[in-house]
Amino acid sequence: MNSWNEFGQWIASLNKGRNVIPDATKQKVQELTAPLKTTEEKVKAVYEYLQGKTRYVSVQLGIGGFQPFEAAVVDQYGYGDCKALSNYMVSMLDAIGIKSNYVLIRAGRGEDYMDVDFPSTQFNHAIAAVPNGKDTIWLECTSQTNPFGYQGSFTGDRKALMITENGAKVVNTTKYNENHNTLIRTVDVTLAENGDATAKASSLYSGLLYEYDGLQFTLDNTDDQRKWIEENTKIPSFNIASFNIKNHKNKIPTAEVNVALELRRYASVSGKRIFLQPNLMSKNTFIPEKVDERKTKVEWDNAFTSVDTVKYKIPESIYPEFLPQPVKYSSRFGEYECDYKMDAGSLVYTRKLRMKKGIHPPEAYSELIEFMRNVSKADNTKVVFMSKT
Repeated sequence: MNSWNEFGQWIASLNKGRNVIPDATKQKVQELTAPLKTTEEKVKAVYEYLQGKTRYVSVQLGIGGFQPFEAAVVDQYGYGDCKALSNYMVSMLDAIGIKSNYVLIRAGRGEDYMDVDFPSTQFNHAIAAVPNGKDTIWLECTSQTNPFGYQGSFTGDRKALMITENGAKVVNTTKYNENHNTLIRTVDVTLAENGDATAKASSLYSGLLYEYDGLQFTLDNTDDQRKWIEENTKIPSFNIASFNIKNHKNKIPTAEVNVALELRRYASVSGKRIFLQPNLMSKNTFIPEKVDERKTKVEWDNAFTSVDTVKYKIPESIYPEFLPQPVKYSSRFGEYECDYKMDAGSLVYTRKLRMKKGIHPPEAYSELIEFMRNVSKADNTKVVFMSKT
């Protein structure tokens, strides 16, 4: 542990000779990738073969906390821990002539970042990486469902130790920013004069928002999907009339959530007036706690972009008495804007919130409080309609 390079040489010595796979498996992956042209296509085919053939089991014996099972053992029994599965993946790629690397990493959201200045055993996970020109293909080998090339919050946006032929080097994993992590939602609402409504919403969760409150773990189970929708639909009272969720397993994966809702008394009726909150599903409820004198830096690590378009079909028997003015706020943490327009008997509400990752001085904390308070206030603004009768 005098240097990362020496540490990498030691890991390589532990892995040496453990990359031998049976001839039958070599032939299988060669046949599987023979028709494919690009490196990425071939790696994806082998990765999906790994996902279908193996499962994760955390078993370490003796020095097994550092040394993986032999690739032949994983091939025979179909299971292994993160080290064994990553080593197996590297071995299969080697069988088709694709160079890849075994990588040690500190995985998990909220875990401490790697201290690059202190070579030591700081890792709790192993993955595989394939250099591909200017790009790197990262492979999470323990998951049977993970989209190909997607790291997500588990291993994304951090430093890791790539084991090389000569030792090791510190590398950066995929960074997901506000352009990758997006929620694009469109909603069509039909409003009744008594305040009841029906809504059809289509929400596209991308990047790290693909993982929003465990969404990615519900994609193969209808009961889990219904429960997720019930727990993550931020409306006081609703019934689910129908729903479906579509999984698009890309490098930047997306989950498309479509739901039809019945909303009783969504709008408040008082005499001839109807009070409606146009922001149906994206109200901000987070306002940081006030601190008299902030002494530490302010780190905001939740980068995303959320865009809502909600169209309300308004009964002919009512008309708008009060329509709020457009709102726009900007700060070092992000930008927010919303607008309200009447168009041919419909109210069209648009909202966009864009939050940026960053570390800011202590005095920025009051700016964050003010920005989030303004967003919350705008999100709860009401439109007032008046009955014609």
